[in-house]
Amino acid sequence: MKLDSKIAHIGVCTDEKTGAISTPVYQSATFRHPALGESTGFDYTRSQNPTRKVLEEGIATLEGGAIGLAFASGMAAVTAVLLLYKTGDHLIVIEDCYGGTYRVIDKVFSNFGLTVSFIDGSHIDEVIQAIIPATKAIIVETPTNPLMKIIDIQAIVKTAHENNIHAIVDNTFLTPYFQRPLEMGADVVIHSGTKYLAGHNDLVCGLVVARDAELGGRIRYIQNSTGGILGPNDSWLLIRSLKTLALRMEKHNSNAKVIAEWLTNHPRVLNVYYPGLPGHPGKAVHESQSSGYGGMLSFVVDSTQLVEQVLRKVKLIRFAESLGGVESLITLPAVQTHADVPVDVRERLGISDCLLRLSVGIEDAEDIISDLEQALFV
Repeated sequence: MKLDSKIAHIGVCTDEKTGAISTPVYQSATFRHPALGESTGFDYTRSQNPTRKVLEEGIATLEGGAIGLAFASGMAAVTAVLLLYKTGDHLIVIEDCYGGTYRVIDKVFSNFGLTVSFIDGSHIDEVIQAIIPATKAIIVETPTNPLMKIIDIQAIVKTAHENNIHAIVDNTFLTPYFQRPLEMGADVVIHSGTKYLAGHNDLVCGLVVARDAELGGRIRYIQNSTGGILGPNDSWLLIRSLKTLALRMEKHNSNAKVIAEWLTNHPRVLNVYYPGLPGHPGKAVHESQSSGYGGMLSFVVDSTQLVEQVLRKVKLIRFAESLGGVESLITLPAVQTHADVPVDVRERLGISDCLLRLSVGIEDAEDIISDLEQALFV
């Protein structure tokens, strides 16, 4: 079965007794045991729920992994993966990662003796040089957020496995529709499912998929022990949303390409970050490991005054955090998503007060361009 069909058929006819096309919502905290020492496979919803199980099996299938796990948020998913490691362990993480990931590692897990090196993951030599005997994992996003750098997944995997450490990829921006890191040898994939997987700006969730059952079982133990699970109603909403993933990602992709090209020709725009543009330094690597460019782009305007104007004047596009929904959203990473990254680090990376991040929705591309044109007009 091809990927589009797998996506459309997530959760179809999972209740054999009724023949329901749509997976039911099993809104139950606990389940009756048939007899002493016997179980239906479901005991308590924190441990497992029939609706969540369908979702978890579905995302594992799409990513090509052994075990999928659904969490109450993307950060709950990240936290569960980080809990694989202990005091004294060392992680290598890309320096322009999502601000929430930076915050939880730098401000929370550092309290428990976990150390980290933030590096430019687009240069594999820097990754290799950062490895020390205590290193246990390399954590990357590609494209990165918000600078859209491209990380060579196969090079990261090769380096990680040569050093007996985990290769972990945040696949939020591209989803398994455009990119499947586990098939390239990555050990774990993480998603903020809130974004493209849910796709409608109405659901907060996170997902983890492990390539092999042993590692997946360890993360499942953490999920059950710490309890950051996704509830049955939200699991059902995500199953429903996933069914249109292929259609939505194609539209996000086509719209973003047109808009990125338009922005490159605007006199007030100094730089555009989008892997589908001919001049993007990571374009060749990206095309070797992904089948699309996604719906995210960032651009730099020529003044902070223009930033304020754009955020005030956009109409169709909404000034709001988050990304990946059907509606176009624009944010200022320096004061929103990446505010917890130290100022000197932000400035060094290029996350300036003039950098805007645009999550391109599925509206008509001409309407999005018209909104940007009037917002940028002085």
